[in-house]
Amino acid sequence: MSEPRWLSESEQRAWRAYTAATKLVNERLDRQLQRDSGMPTTYYEILVALSESPDRELRMSELAEFTRSSRSRLSHAIARLEENGWVSRRSCPTDKRGAFAVLTDDGMAAVEQAAPGHAAEVRAVLFDGLTDEQVKQLGLISEAITAQASKGCPSNPCDE
Repeated sequence: MSEPRWLSESEQRAWRAYTAATKLVNERLDRQLQRDSGMPTTYYEILVALSESPDRELRMSELAEFTRSSRSRLSHAIARLEENGWVSRRSCPTDKRGAFAVLTDDGMAAVEQAAPGHAAEVRAVLFDGLTDEQVKQLGLISEAITAQASKGCPSNPCDE
């Protein structure tokens, strides 16, 4: 068996900075959405995905892939969103096992109400502290991380 390949000092520093930053940003965004709109980030991501889709609907499997959620976790979230009147489900006419999540008018109103505060919080916790060049680099680095982390789970969320 080969010797473990440990992180270098600079890799360790970058790793710790990355994990601290992502945790803090996610906590701040979730807290803002809960406080101002009464929903967790997960629900907001689902509503946004549906609001940006043709006819404001997506197959449940596509929505799970888009939100990087397991199907069971997504199904639970959709049930809660249905209780709020923000989403409805409809069966797929060509595939009896398939279903669509559909954003209701009330759900669209919830997204429109939540979006300005969410955008302001994203700007405050992330972009206001960066230069234009750093924003560009953040985008490139994030794309590279996503590509690397997606290896091994190309079409399904890793936790399924």
